[in-house]
Amino acid sequence: MASQVNPPRGMRDFLPADKARREAILAVIRASYRAHGFAEIETPVAEDAERLHAGLGGDNEKLAFAIMRRGLTTQDLAAAAAPLELADLGLRFDLTVPLARFYASHRAELPTPFRAIQIAPVWRAERPQKGRFRQFVQCDIDIIGEAGALAEVELLTATAATLRALGVTGFTIRVNDRRLLTAMLDSFGFAPEERDGVLITVDKLDKVGVDGVVAELAERGSTPSAVEALRAFLLRPETREYRPFGEGQIRKALPAGLEHPAIAELAAIGEAVIAATGGQEQVVRYDPWLVRGMGYYTGPIFEVVHPGLGYSFGGGGRYDGMIGRFLGEDVPAAGISLGFERLVDLVDLAADAGQHAIAVVYDVAAPPALVVAARDRFVAEGREVRLVRRPKQLGKALDALAADGVGEFVLVDAASDPAALEPRPLATS
Repeated sequence: MASQVNPPRGMRDFLPADKARREAILAVIRASYRAHGFAEIETPVAEDAERLHAGLGGDNEKLAFAIMRRGLTTQDLAAAAAPLELADLGLRFDLTVPLARFYASHRAELPTPFRAIQIAPVWRAERPQKGRFRQFVQCDIDIIGEAGALAEVELLTATAATLRALGVTGFTIRVNDRRLLTAMLDSFGFAPEERDGVLITVDKLDKVGVDGVVAELAERGSTPSAVEALRAFLLRPETREYRPFGEGQIRKALPAGLEHPAIAELAAIGEAVIAATGGQEQVVRYDPWLVRGMGYYTGPIFEVVHPGLGYSFGGGGRYDGMIGRFLGEDVPAAGISLGFERLVDLVDLAADAGQHAIAVVYDVAAPPALVVAARDRFVAEGREVRLVRRPKQLGKALDALAADGVGEFVLVDAASDPAALEPRPLATS
């Protein structure tokens, strides 16, 4: 019987054309982020297991892949009360926890504020489904050391500019503040110890509706009077609207009489982004029920959505408390991540994106030195060269090359002069 040759569930192979398209998109993202003043770093794919399970990653900690310690004995396996006792490392489930560790390690060598790019794969033991994989690429930008609203404005405008550079239109960045969510829960009467569980349930509002949220909170044993106050508030039509930014608009979406400094701060961020993006109000919207699942968020939070997708393809926020766990002193930090696997579906590269490539199609009788000389001539001209053995059905091979984005070709036989080869255009038939 033939052995299984497919990649592991939730992980994928990429053929050359797919890989080339992905790299072209990543090149645009990197160039845009760099143009906005961010510098790229790299961190290991694995981190200490204790760091990954320090209570900062929310439900994603439960999805982390653990790496078992080397040299475990049968006695070690039998004595372990839980699987994590056997692990000393784990694959990173996001890029934020590694960045916090990186900054704590290299703070003396980095500028303040530090603007970082991380574009790399992460791993989660997800149940594979559309838009969810066990290995996927995240594209992060973060600003460490900037406590003011400038960090959020930089992140949101750089993200909007990057999406436009990719030709993505119609997207919206939903914005909220975890402090306002907490203030709302307090106004409804939820106890402090209930907040995390209530927010986990409220985060499902778009999927299960008001009745579903109320039913789940009742099952959780949440304070009945607080649940009823939340239900009544959610049933107001104006409560569920995404709103253009402005302090007055934000207040309309909050319980009457609720006061918090975050209202004015959030309004200032939204208004600055709108002004910086040419007054296009559709770029940012205030969403009073945006939650974001990570436990490390301490202030403004964001989520990037598009009508062509049934799920968000980016998100982030401020996480001022995380780096302090490593340094022993708080350092302000904020970041945003684009989910590359979801973003790819929205990007339509220009038809000539790969037309600079040329195919050297050679006869089997052509001497290797001649074939390589022909290749090297075009490499020296700055071309991307594909070496292709001439098949019996040349037309089909040329069509396939054209479909892969190759723009021109030359034919090489035993009598060819590499210097005299004249490229011919390729076009799909």
